[in-house]
Amino acid sequence: MKQHEVVDVFERMLSELSGVKRASQNTIEAYSRDINQFISFCQSHNISEIKKINEKTIRQFIISLGEVLLSKSSISRKLSSLRHLFDYAIRNDLIDKNPIAKIPNPKVTRKLPETINLDSFLEIYRLIDKDFADNLISTDIAARTKAIFELLYGCAFRVSELCSLNIGDIDFHDMSIKVLGKGSKFRTVPIGLKSLKVIKEYFNFLRIDKSSQPLFVDKKNERLNRHYVYQLVKKYISRVSDIHKKSPHILRHSAATHMLDRDADIMAIKEILGHENLSTTQIYTHVSIERLKKSYKKAHPKS
Repeated sequence: MKQHEVVDVFERMLSELSGVKRASQNTIEAYSRDINQFISFCQSHNISEIKKINEKTIRQFIISLGEVLLSKSSISRKLSSLRHLFDYAIRNDLIDKNPIAKIPNPKVTRKLPETINLDSFLEIYRLIDKDFADNLISTDIAARTKAIFELLYGCAFRVSELCSLNIGDIDFHDMSIKVLGKGSKFRTVPIGLKSLKVIKEYFNFLRIDKSSQPLFVDKKNERLNRHYVYQLVKKYISRVSDIHKKSPHILRHSAATHMLDRDADIMAIKEILGHENLSTTQIYTHVSIERLKKSYKKAHPKS
């Protein structure tokens, strides 16, 4: 069999991901971080050819990750990246045997996602209005900030989905938004009247030239980036809640949980969230049950 450098195999795998499979930039960056770390480990052990990587090599890599106190969930993610690498090598006849085939992921106790309640979400709107009244933000920034929160919660978007939105993706007549989700797959998400009102108010400050224009732009008229949205969400959630994580995903978790609390069909929630598997959506049923238990213990005389 021809000698194949693991670095070259990795580059070919990335090329397939971005070209044929059209994976998102976030996915490609995640694979790059994980696999480059593994490549560095192999090089430190004088291993450069992919066929020389065996099960022992991978287990030693896992031990090294544990020595730097990496969490089980992080190790599982890195192993998942390696599985993609070796699956690619097997499919393209670059190796005869998959060295990671018999290595399981470490058992991870799945944590229930944190959420904020509806009152806290509405308090964020009042804080935005207060910041405007105190001349801390301008009218257009206040409108844009509300629109960002409205779509993250009202449509349960991922931050990457929010940033990728264009003006033409919103259909005011059909009350829906077309969004580009994971795996470069489009889905259509319904949008309610209250959310539409917030979006329309934001539209009053937009200079609309074409439908392909980004929905959210910065001062340089460039598409808003993830980092800005993270900082914005963290700023306001910090003022209404003491939860540990204060990321945009908290609003997505909250939206899904609140829909389940109000007896929404779990399959409908799966479609709205753009989940590939129902098991991913089912984590929110556990959140609702836990919330129910807390309410019971707090209020029921027999608890």
